This record gives sequence, structure tokens and C-alpha cells, in this order.
Amino acid sequence: QVQVVESGGGLVQAGGSLSLSCAASGRTFSRSIMGWFRQAPGKERDFVAAISWSDSTDYAQSVKGRFTISRDNAKNTVYLQMNSLEPEDTAVYYCAIDHIYSGRGFRNPYDYDYWGQGTQVTISS
Repeated sequence: QVQVVESGGGLVQAGGSLSLSCAASGRTFSRSIMGWFRQAPGKERDFVAAISWSDSTDYAQSVKGRFTISRDNAKNTVYLQMNSLEPEDTAVYYCAIDHIYSGRGFRNPYDYDYWGQGTQVTISS
């Protein structure tokens, strides 16, 4: 049984930093895409960042230059370092895994097979 567990959310002031982690277990993810999405109240789930097994990355324009995604393949873990946080970054952040990359890019949530429960990130102004 696959498990995807996020950690690291919380409350910080604008301009601050947070680091999220996501650990996956239950199968091999050697050719996977690991990504982060977020969903603010009343809004759709949006792509944030993703990273391939070979460390190719993609970022939403809104977070480019502020967020950094990385992964540890040996630990089946993906990280999201978030700097210069803004109130607009407030959302529930979800970790997602596309366990066999389709080649269609990293941003479509329907390509992802496994999802975590989400972790709340709140940025105060």
C-alpha cells in the first residue's frame, strides 16, 4: 500500500521561510515525478513545483525564484524550500507522485497517481 506523508507546514510572517517534506513508501518510485500542488480556500488546486527522477524541475511562475524543490531518491522523499513567503502563498500544500512519467509535462494534476493528505501553510501579513 502506497503512503504519501507531508510534513513541515505552519504559520509564518510574510517574508519568512518554511520547508516542507514528503515521504513516500510502499513501492518503487525510481522513474517518478514528485510534485507539490496547493489549494487555497475557494480556489482550484494549482501546480507549484515538480522534479523528475533525474532532477529536472519545473516551477509555477508565481513561485519561481522563491521556492526550491529537491528530492532524495534513496529515501523516496521530496522537499520544498519556500523563501520570501507572501500572504498569497497561504494554502493547503499537497505532495503528489506520478509513478511512471507520461512525457506530457509536470503540471497536470490528473497525471499524478498518489497524493498526500496535505499540510496547511499560512502566511500572515
